[in-house]
Amino acid sequence: MDASSPHAHDDDFLRLDQQLCFALYSASLAMTQRYKALLRPLGLTYPQYLVMLVLWEGDALAVHELGQRLHLDSGTLTPLLKRMETAGWLKRDRDAEDERRVRVTLTDKGGRLREQARHIPRQLACDLATSGHDIPELRSRLHQLRRTLSDR
Repeated sequence: MDASSPHAHDDDFLRLDQQLCFALYSASLAMTQRYKALLRPLGLTYPQYLVMLVLWEGDALAVHELGQRLHLDSGTLTPLLKRMETAGWLKRDRDAEDERRVRVTLTDKGGRLREQARHIPRQLACDLATSGHDIPELRSRLHQLRRTLSDR
C-alpha cells in the first residue's frame, strides 16, 4: 500500500508503539515490578499495599467502601483480605449495626507496617528521576483518563 492510500494513515494508528493502551499497560507492568521489589522486605504484594494505604488513611472501613476506593469488586477483594487477615495485618468483623456488612480494621501489626512503608513513595520518586513536582500532574491526568473511560 503506498503512502498516498487513504488507509496508509489508518495503518500508522495500528502500530503497537502508537497505542495509548500499550503505553499504559507496559508502564503499569514496569511500575508494579518496581513496587514488588520495594515491598518484598515488608512481605506485601502490590494489591495488599494498596489495601494498606487505604486503611492507613482511615481504619474500620466496610468491605464495599474499600472496594470503591480501590475500584475492585468483592470477588477480587475478599480473597485478598483473607490472606491479609491470615498474615495478621487486619481483621474482618461483622458490623454490629448491620450484620450484612463486614468491616475491615488494622491490627497493631498492620499499623506498624505503615512506618516501614514510609520510604516507598520517596524511593519511587527517586527511581523516576524526578523531584516529584510532575507527579501530581501525571496522576491527575491518569485519574481523569480513568473517569472518562468509566463514564462510557
